[in-house]
Amino acid sequence: MKGPSVLGIFAHVDTTVRAIRDLRAQGFSDFTVYSPVPVEEIEAVVEQGRPVSPVRLFTLIGGLTGTLTGFALTIWSSLKWGLVTGGKPVVSIPPFVIIAFELTILLGGLSSLLAILVLGKLPALRRSATYDPRFTVDRFGIAVTCPAERAEAAGQCLRQAGAEEVRR
Repeated sequence: MKGPSVLGIFAHVDTTVRAIRDLRAQGFSDFTVYSPVPVEEIEAVVEQGRPVSPVRLFTLIGGLTGTLTGFALTIWSSLKWGLVTGGKPVVSIPPFVIIAFELTILLGGLSSLLAILVLGKLPALRRSATYDPRFTVDRFGIAVTCPAERAEAAGQCLRQAGAEEVRR
């Protein structure tokens, strides 16, 4: 069972990166990293070993749905109101590609937005218990969620990596 989080507050990027590596080495995998600015080093360490995001699957399904919907809509409307234009067949694929392309982009984008909102659990209606206002100014934070019996080990790992403050 998961216990309360252990929060470590860091002043520098290198100590934060070291703490993340040490936590992973000791078997801690459920943690949240707070940063005042995007930092490439932290992002690279956090993303190591993570599975690929399923957002791309949502986008693929949305795009394919858009393509099928675009062709189905245009073919259905051509068959329903069979207007012969310029001696061309009633169902002529080349002009329908434009509508299918537009619906592919539209539904792919909308499904990506939906996936980001759903999978990211957005909007966050209440602030995390481990949030500290200093994380938006000049400090980095790592909140480790672990069982209560491992909380002391997580705190010790954060202290050894160079945390200015460790709290539960």
